[in-house]
Amino acid sequence: MVVKEVNMSRYKVEICNVNTQDLTVLSPAEMKEAFIDYQAGDESIKEVLLRGNLKLVLSMVQRFSNRCENMDDLFQVGCIGLVKSIENFDLSHDVRFSTYAVPMILGEIKRYLRDNQMIRVSRNCKDLAHQCFKLKEEYYHEYACECSVEYLCEQTQAKRRDVIEALDSFQSVLSIHEPISNAEGDEMCLVDTISDSKDEIALLGNLLTLRKSLKQLSPKELDILNKRYYLDYTQSEIAKEMGISQAQVSRLEKGALKCLKKNFE
Repeated sequence: MVVKEVNMSRYKVEICNVNTQDLTVLSPAEMKEAFIDYQAGDESIKEVLLRGNLKLVLSMVQRFSNRCENMDDLFQVGCIGLVKSIENFDLSHDVRFSTYAVPMILGEIKRYLRDNQMIRVSRNCKDLAHQCFKLKEEYYHEYACECSVEYLCEQTQAKRRDVIEALDSFQSVLSIHEPISNAEGDEMCLVDTISDSKDEIALLGNLLTLRKSLKQLSPKELDILNKRYYLDYTQSEIAKEMGISQAQVSRLEKGALKCLKKNFE
């Protein structure tokens, strides 16, 4: 596998001399049909599911472009999460595969970054952190939500302060002047994204306004915003998955953002 960096949003990744930019993304219907065949015992379908979801791995890897020098390794780690997702996905849960796979892929990537960090952490703290991360992952897969710190304290018999310290000790350290880029490729520094959280009343008001605004959007608009700003899909990828033109995706995205913005004016 070869990774050539120009801009993180324009990575060219080749696996066995196949450019992943040329790989097709499976539609929801194709995904469901493939999983039915795979779970019925057709192992050859596994390769189809892997290749049809490599762009999902790429979108997750892009989030950590400033935390790892070897993106080739990070991509392979993400693929491990993808394989685990395919092997454990349950169609009876009636959720999109991407919804299930994203936490699994991110979990593998974050675990790799934790195990290869530069800051020294004490043995006891590291053991507690690994225990907590394992509990968090098991809890998420069973209940589809994050567990509380209190739950971790109860399961590990550790003090709240020690649990929080253990979890924090494995956070990646970034310079506030670290260059980052958004989905459109506009570059900025991390310090530019740090807001003043002292005005808690204003923050609460904004959250309530945002929640109210989101209810005004259609399911299709919500799906597009989720893919664009959470899963880092391009408009072309969304258009192909939804079976509509890129122009329609662009129009729906702009309309949704305009609807959200007008409530904050």
